Amino acid sequence: GFVWFILTLKKKTYNYQFKQYAWTHMILLTVFAQSSFTVANIFEGMFWFLLPASLIVINDIAAYLFGFFLGRTPLIKLSPKKTWEGFIGASVTTIISAFLLANVMGHFQWLTCPRKDLSTGWLTCDPGSMFKPEHYFLGDWVPQWFPWKEVFLLPVQWHALALGLFASIIAPFGGFFASGFKRAFKIKDFGDSIPGHGGITDRMDCQMVMAVFAYIYHQSFISPHNFSVDTILDQIVRNLTYEEQKSLYQQLGEIFRERQFMQS
Repeated sequence: GFVWFILTLKKKTYNYQFKQYAWTHMILLTVFAQSSFTVANIFEGMFWFLLPASLIVINDIAAYLFGFFLGRTPLIKLSPKKTWEGFIGASVTTIISAFLLANVMGHFQWLTCPRKDLSTGWLTCDPGSMFKPEHYFLGDWVPQWFPWKEVFLLPVQWHALALGLFASIIAPFGGFFASGFKRAFKIKDFGDSIPGHGGITDRMDCQMVMAVFAYIYHQSFISPHNFSVDTILDQIVRNLTYEEQKSLYQQLGEIFRERQFMQS
């Protein structure tokens, strides 16, 4: 494609051709590249697709409601209808919703089990440590009249707080980006399919960014990095010289002898 583009360049149309070339690659990068992260999240488990997507929707709705009933202070000139009251109220609502939704979704294996394809069949698996309830004793952290002195929470709920915080930040700015885009191209609205919110494009303005963050966060802090003996052995054979392999063998032997001596 690149070679064909160069061969088809013509005088007096360079500017137009390079603009079209740039637009094409921006669309590919924005739509297809980011969509691949969404599919990757689904393969890790529907949980990692539904939770981030739900948080964006919750933030948009909460911002609209808080702004409608309590909004007084404008947040940004680019979007006059956005208010600080709506932003703060939506942020708190989104973070709390992330914590609670993670607990609800985390109890369904159909959502937490990794997938090998895009089928919708029922799945069973070991949910992993992230989705196994842990006991927390509240003790002195709560007043005497509080009815619950102990709770069972899923470890993934603490990670959901990070997703909720990111959604609280990116969702409003996705709306600001859409507002700037509409002003630049003199578009009144993207549609009216969702009363009070605009069209589907207004709702999807930052879902892709959220999907990318969810994938990177999952791979960095949640996904277990398991190394099998075969994998490690293959790396040793491929990457180490004979002398390095011999040295590694001798060092492992010393470690094993020390452990046997300590156990005896």
